[in-house]
Amino acid sequence: MGALVGAIAVKKEKNVKEQSFRRRLMITLVLTVFAVITVGTVFSLMQMRVPDMHIVFLLVSGISAILIIFLALWTMSASKRFEKAAKVLKRIYCVCLAIGLTAFIVLQILILSGAYTQEAEVDAIIVLGAGLRGDEPSEVLRTRLNAAIEYAQGREGVPIIVSGGLGAGRNITEAQAMFNYLSARGVDESLIWKEGASTNTYENLKFSRELMEERGLDVENLTVAVVSNEFHLFRARMIAENAGLDAVGVAAETPGARLKALYFFREAIALANAIIF
Repeated sequence: MGALVGAIAVKKEKNVKEQSFRRRLMITLVLTVFAVITVGTVFSLMQMRVPDMHIVFLLVSGISAILIIFLALWTMSASKRFEKAAKVLKRIYCVCLAIGLTAFIVLQILILSGAYTQEAEVDAIIVLGAGLRGDEPSEVLRTRLNAAIEYAQGREGVPIIVSGGLGAGRNITEAQAMFNYLSARGVDESLIWKEGASTNTYENLKFSRELMEERGLDVENLTVAVVSNEFHLFRARMIAENAGLDAVGVAAETPGARLKALYFFREAIALANAIIF
């Protein structure tokens, strides 16, 4: 009799486990489909060149991946067959998550450590490109140009190098758009030097260095001010050093809390890539 009761209890427990597994599997599938649709939607918006969608895509993709892996392990743990494997994989998942979170915090500390303006005697000011809206500087790029104008005050005769090439689907280079912006605000055109071939931060600084050499500056013994947004300055100065420049940073304030949060998130990924590779 006792054996029969025990068998019934085991069978009942097995049925409960199976029901729990099916329920969790259904929830996992529904949420996975939702995550994939969300990522796909954001990707489509990014392809349509909706502003800042490339950052949102990274954020949504990362969160979706973490969620899907968690749901898969949660579902596996409800199955007798996969229960032991799920326990091991959960530990690995938690360790990886902890390492990733710690790395992210360290990267943010590094970013914040360089997010300020350094006052110094400089021989040139380099403004790094940040995209256009039509033929006009983007909102982020305007903050950099305004910061350069402010930093140039009291530094007479110091050239401002505007650095940025021709983006896809654009009619003018970022350098030309920046030249137009500065010129319209009273900056002496002879002091605005255009570097219009670069496509990334390293090229911005490398090609600006070459331009300064062509203009007769002693690049081995000068100091430049690199103008970028606060989230970008730590990495920009690191890249400037790799390009053979002695650089100080000029921080432009990123407009809006939402935009600032997105860019600080993206910069952590970019900085990790720069450090590793």
